[in-house]
Amino acid sequence: MIRVLVADDHPIVRGGIVSLLGAADDIEVVGEATDGLEAVRLAASLEPDLVLMDLRMPGIDGDEATSRILAAQPTVRVVVLTTYESDASILTAIEAGASGYLLKAAPPEEILAGIRSVARGEVALAPSIAATLVRGMARPAVTLSARETEVLRLVAQGSSNRAIAAALFVSEATVKTHLIHVFDKLDVNDRTRAVTKAMELGLL
Repeated sequence: MIRVLVADDHPIVRGGIVSLLGAADDIEVVGEATDGLEAVRLAASLEPDLVLMDLRMPGIDGDEATSRILAAQPTVRVVVLTTYESDASILTAIEAGASGYLLKAAPPEEILAGIRSVARGEVALAPSIAATLVRGMARPAVTLSARETEVLRLVAQGSSNRAIAAALFVSEATVKTHLIHVFDKLDVNDRTRAVTKAMELGLL
């Protein structure tokens, strides 16, 4: 019997998940958490085999709750069940220690199969998630030159092109050229997105 703690802040969604799991002969729902902090607390007291974790919840989110649970109870397995499938969300959840990443829109059989796989010690990824990760691995790593990084760091500090040019003793045209290269490498169209994308990739 797989003992599962369900963590989701939406009552209707949580109820549907609990009903789905409750209908399975080999799964027992031992508790329900309505936010990240409650998930951490219940995981400690109930000692489930697996936590089915939503990502976006009040208090602390699913990633932080996953990290805290696994730090205290390394044998517990966490499966993320969410509506989010962006590259950043997937990688953050996996880095937090999640052994599975499933989508709420998936067929019930896929969700149950994922839970069973993780309970056996395997990794479970929704097909679209696996495809996203493969595409990410196939993309060449983004690198910025030292000067491009310097320019982008000043942009992140709110500096104008003129201020950046003065700080680096170059012309404004040179600053614009560096930014054009940065935009191209990061596949973005504006300064704000360039900064956030660089941060996401660990370049700043």
